[in-house]
Amino acid sequence: MGRSSSREQILDAYQEILIDSGSAAVTLDAVAARAGVSKGGLLYHFGSKDALLDGLLDRLLRLAAADVEYARTAPEGVVRYFLLTSVTDADMSKPAHRASVAALRLVGSEPKVTEAMVEVCRLWSELLAEHIDDPLTAEIVSLLGDGLYLRATLGGPAPQPVLDRLPETLRRLGLE
Repeated sequence: MGRSSSREQILDAYQEILIDSGSAAVTLDAVAARAGVSKGGLLYHFGSKDALLDGLLDRLLRLAAADVEYARTAPEGVVRYFLLTSVTDADMSKPAHRASVAALRLVGSEPKVTEAMVEVCRLWSELLAEHIDDPLTAEIVSLLGDGLYLRATLGGPAPQPVLDRLPETLRRLGLE
């Protein structure tokens, strides 16, 4: 597998700094140093900290959209895929999760981040609504997935009854 582009290395570095140290540690110099590029090289790809943020949010939305598209044809079905990956994808080795965690470090200080996170939720909500006839049940499944993801991200106890008994969970929701 080839080396990633300088642009991607810079975005990776930006993400890492946000994840490890938060937004206060983000400077163009720090990002360039972490990426192993000159400040001029960074500025060639991203002319400002705001451009870095735009790059991160673009990455986040691209990864989310690709995941939603995969879910459409997932062998286990959309609902099962959504609920199962709400737990299994909350893993720092997953690119989409890393982008989400980095972006979440900026919630409250960057309105664009809130807009992007709302867009990710909208993508999933619309997909679930396409596959679940009842709008209330679709919203309950969406909230269940969000809760599973949050708990997994925070390292809380695994929601074993929900996952181990997924067919029963789906039956109770009227989906099996």
